[in-house]
Amino acid sequence: MATSRRRAGTRSQLVLRGLPFAVMALVAVADLVAGPALAFLSLLTLGPTFASVSGSVRRTAAVGALALVICIPLAAYSGTLLTWQNNLTLATLISVTGASMLAAHLRLRRERELANVRLVAEAAQRVLLRPVPRRAGDVHLALSYTSAAAEAHIGGDLYEVVTTPMGVRLIVGDVQGKGLGAVETAAWVLGAFREAAYDQPDLVCVAQRVEATLTRHLGAESFVTAILAEIGDGELTLLNCGHPAPLMLRRDGHIELVTPPEESLPLGLSAMTSATPKPHTCTFGEQDQILFYTDGVIETRDPDGAFYPLIDRAELLNEGDPQQALDALREDLIDHAGGPLADDAAMLLLRRHGY
Repeated sequence: MATSRRRAGTRSQLVLRGLPFAVMALVAVADLVAGPALAFLSLLTLGPTFASVSGSVRRTAAVGALALVICIPLAAYSGTLLTWQNNLTLATLISVTGASMLAAHLRLRRERELANVRLVAEAAQRVLLRPVPRRAGDVHLALSYTSAAAEAHIGGDLYEVVTTPMGVRLIVGDVQGKGLGAVETAAWVLGAFREAAYDQPDLVCVAQRVEATLTRHLGAESFVTAILAEIGDGELTLLNCGHPAPLMLRRDGHIELVTPPEESLPLGLSAMTSATPKPHTCTFGEQDQILFYTDGVIETRDPDGAFYPLIDRAELLNEGDPQQALDALREDLIDHAGGPLADDAAMLLLRRHGY
């Protein structure tokens, strides 16, 4: 699908580059056929106008000069050269070409600024959302992250996997809201988790450290849904804070949502309850898989409004390498949406292998 989008973009660029010349050719033919009775030459201004959409300043100027070269002989052929009407047409061509050159200059400057913003965003992504290890002990990991802010590449979803003295710990979360504020909140969560995961004895204490950080920085109605996990010997301990339940794919083909026995509030809302989130444990044996994801996955709709059927498509994760399998699921998700996603979508796949 990515290849087809690149091909479509290339075709669009070729069409835009050829459009000014095609338009001016049509205007020239129409003027020759109609004769002096109808004034088509003023439409030659479409040439530099269209050139400014995708061309450089020099290209726009060259197209404007070509429009003048076409206009003068046609005016001479029709006997209107040096008339007030033709002089007005020439003045209009020169003025529109100048305005189009300015528009092209401003467009190119905005494109350069956008390119710089994208470079900064990509650098921020590398710092904030670091690549996860491909393997942690006997567990293979795969990651997919698709931001709804296509030009920025980053959003409010977050993830991290760290190896600690207590074992491999991870977090997958989703910040309420969008934009730079969501990215800033994600940075606070990840910073607190990376520090707490190394020195806290259990996931409850890790969650409390993250909660304390959010309490200092977030407003009263802001929150982060998250799920924390710790990989053990043949088992997995989960602490779900208002996040979508992960999807477990058993070796025997059984698929189930790993729902917590008790619902817990998202991080940042501790003031609303005195209850402490309770972790729960599930078996995680050889060849078992578990998929952590954000709500951008299950809330993706197709053009008819139907939600993405994650459980029905989970069989895609059984094929080949974990990363290839997760990439196939991501492509299927984008195909289901039929275009850009409406929300960020992060997926983290864990597959347990024997040594």
